Amino acid sequence: MSARPKAGKPNPKRSARKRLAGIAAAGALALAAAAGGATIASTVPAHCAAHSGNPDHTCTPGVLNPSVTQSNIQRTICVPGYTAKIRPHVSYTNPLKAELVRSYGLTGPLSAYELDHMVSLELGGNPTNPANLWPEAYLPVPGAHEKDRVENYLHRQVCDGQMTLAAAQKQIASDWESVWVQIK
Repeated sequence: MSARPKAGKPNPKRSARKRLAGIAAAGALALAAAAGGATIASTVPAHCAAHSGNPDHTCTPGVLNPSVTQSNIQRTICVPGYTAKIRPHVSYTNPLKAELVRSYGLTGPLSAYELDHMVSLELGGNPTNPANLWPEAYLPVPGAHEKDRVENYLHRQVCDGQMTLAAAQKQIASDWESVWVQIK
């Protein structure tokens, strides 16, 4: 017969093991994150559906970067090289891209898709929030390359003072294709 502690009395050896296991798990996650590991605290919905080449807005509504405002665009998005400083590392984006491709039920190689920011980094989009990222196909046209052209155009408009940041963010998230038709 094994010696069992009575109900209500904690087993000090078991409690110590549980604490150590919790500390080890937390440490492993922290190390993976610090080392640029591929651990993702996923908030990706299980099922999304693209509509005419656009993301499912319930899965990918677009999320703004709270560090970018109209009053600081000349110190953030309008500074050359800004997006390179905040763009997430591929150790984060590659696993997320694969997860989002599965979530959207897409087929074909991962290379057929760009992991796109719904609100682009150059327009003050959130760099890492999965609700701002989706697998955008390169084909058919208009696709990822054409949206990139629209992002660049709207970025110039904002930085040249021809359009407000909020107007550009709304346009890119809701109807970028109408801008592409105008500028192509």
